[in-house]
Amino acid sequence: MIRDQARALSRKEGWNAYVQSPEHVQPEQLTRTQFCRLGEEAAADYLKRARKWHANIGPIKTPQLADLQEVLWDIVDSNEQDGDQARSAVAVNAFPGLGKSTSVIAFARLLHRREIAESGPLTADGHERLPVCRVGLTGNTGIKDLNRSMLEFFAHPGSLRGTTTELGQRALDCILRCEVRVLIIDDLHFLKWGSSSGIEVSNHLKWISNEFPVTLIMIGVGLDEKGLFSEGLAPGEEALAQTGRRTTLLGMRPFTIDSEAGRREWRQILLTLEKRIVLPDKYPGMLADDLSDYMFVRSTGHIGSLMALVRRGCQRAMRTQEFKLTQDLLDKVRNDEASERARLELQVAMEAGKLTSKPRQVRRGRA
Repeated sequence: MIRDQARALSRKEGWNAYVQSPEHVQPEQLTRTQFCRLGEEAAADYLKRARKWHANIGPIKTPQLADLQEVLWDIVDSNEQDGDQARSAVAVNAFPGLGKSTSVIAFARLLHRREIAESGPLTADGHERLPVCRVGLTGNTGIKDLNRSMLEFFAHPGSLRGTTTELGQRALDCILRCEVRVLIIDDLHFLKWGSSSGIEVSNHLKWISNEFPVTLIMIGVGLDEKGLFSEGLAPGEEALAQTGRRTTLLGMRPFTIDSEAGRREWRQILLTLEKRIVLPDKYPGMLADDLSDYMFVRSTGHIGSLMALVRRGCQRAMRTQEFKLTQDLLDKVRNDEASERARLELQVAMEAGKLTSKPRQVRRGRA
């Protein structure tokens, strides 16, 4: 059995372990007094469960995640076409830290479970049913490496030898035998997109989209700028590119607080996180009231940075037995470098009273 920490979603064993794993159970909320009354063994068990829970406190169903997944359901379910029809592809293009991979993987997990529940774990020919194939790319990946990565997902013995074309045909055979519905290529921007290979990359992705009976979901950063949709055509000829016509471009936006709707959205995510936190000294408004501006400054509205800060803060609060999140505690927690560098300008605006993350109704109530 694969340990949780050892899961590799780019291998079918790891993917199946992730899909089939039960949902994490939130530990009971204890007060400080209740926690201190626990015996040594019970306290150690509670701390272990709290560590595990806080480490896996997401994903949170934000409006961004919900919107993206609704569109993905539309596209995937409408792609159940006969073999002679080209299927639409999806490109999820957004800056790092906005939750694009997390949202797609969460969707794919739901899809996988639905397909197994409806059709069973084996195909009519007795092959293992794998509704989802997920490939993660690394730096400077070539087309041959991409084909090899698809084969490695299926543990195909022929992944280490063969030409680019041979590897691609073997990958197609695996896709057909396992009746894959969705092929996810994560970190697509890591493919070699040089001037000489950009057209080759676009053509290969077009071949996959045309020949593989799947919904191709590509995830990356700056895909448009890299020429995914223009296919290397000269300026003014982009309308001739098939990829642009067959691919739906989706994005993920950060949280913003320059409108009342944005501030309400930000407050809602903090309230949701409050309900999931199990620190003994947690209290209503710990995040949404007392730390709202601070959490926005530290995360700059990026869900990935926010979740990292909350997870790390909860681990420190339990380990040091401070048992709640405060600004003093979180000041000692390091976050990702991008958010740390971008926080200064926001912090100055907050301190000058020029910017707030709190909805008008909340500000009036506190006044």
